[in-house]
Amino acid sequence: MRASIVLTVIGPDRPGIVEQLASAVAAHGGNWEQSRMAHLAGQFAGILRVTVPNDRVADLHRALDGLANSGLRVVSEASAVAGRATERSYRLSLVGGDREGIVRELSRTLAARGVNVEELDTRCESAPMSGEQLFHAQALLQVPATLEVGELQKTLESLADDLMVELKLVPLEPR
Repeated sequence: MRASIVLTVIGPDRPGIVEQLASAVAAHGGNWEQSRMAHLAGQFAGILRVTVPNDRVADLHRALDGLANSGLRVVSEASAVAGRATERSYRLSLVGGDREGIVRELSRTLAARGVNVEELDTRCESAPMSGEQLFHAQALLQVPATLEVGELQKTLESLADDLMVELKLVPLEPR
């Protein structure tokens, strides 16, 4: 039987970090399942899910803790992999002038309705003509079956007007 482990990793960015992680996982009979990694302000930041034989979990945790000697901080947690069949998946896209509070207001609105943000990718970039800073967000949402999507759409449209952003909510095919 195999355990699913979620890792978060941060440390000064340099070549070889991914190889260090992959080697530690492989040395313990593990398999790299999913990951997201980025260079942020000179730091390597990553989150990944691996599976490893149950009898090797403790050894993998110790090996990952040992990466602190090379400047990496790794937090590893066992995870249950379970789907929520009563939820529906949606992709949310948002773009508008950058200002403080956009993520806070959006996440507050979603949380109040029981919507789970499974993934969130954000970035700022200069607008092509004006040079104004534009904020872009893409999110994968899990919407409870009990929530009327029309009500959610109206609420998000009202929020978009308040924030002066464009917002789209698109249903995704069931996984």
